[in-house]
Amino acid sequence: MNQLINDHLYETRNNLVEEIKLLSDTQLNAKPDANSWSIAQVCHHLVLVEESSVKAIAWGLKQEDNKQTERKNVQLIVDRTKKITAPKIVEPAEDVFTVQQIIDLLDDSREKLTSFLDTIEDPSILAEKSFKHPAIGELPLDQWVEQIYFHEQRHIGQIKEIKALKKVEHS
Repeated sequence: MNQLINDHLYETRNNLVEEIKLLSDTQLNAKPDANSWSIAQVCHHLVLVEESSVKAIAWGLKQEDNKQTERKNVQLIVDRTKKITAPKIVEPAEDVFTVQQIIDLLDDSREKLTSFLDTIEDPSILAEKSFKHPAIGELPLDQWVEQIYFHEQRHIGQIKEIKALKKVEHS
């Protein structure tokens, strides 16, 4: 995978972990209101999206009749003024998580992603094949990788909002 994408994945994940690592488990699991996700749920959603993205890229690579599709501006995912309803498959659990459990889940999903991407002999194939993204439509597979860190940036913004609402401060 291209180094710039790797750098973005790494930097964004580090930013995410920085936002959550000093929280108490209570702060992590507190919901701003009954209809909102807790920070733990936001992070669990990110894990599920990353795992689903690996599956989508794998499916896209297997399709024989897969044609090249136009590139999208995946950076628009960061814009939180546009509400996107999470598909059922990436809705977070109602479970109570510890900060360490969430960090372990995030590490595990990232390891699965990077290991999977490392198995692709010719990464240029990712720009030539596509798979349907639930929010964006037909998306080149390399942009599936990009959307992971843009999507994560979107939710880092959400986590910062939840922390501000809950007056959750770094100690």
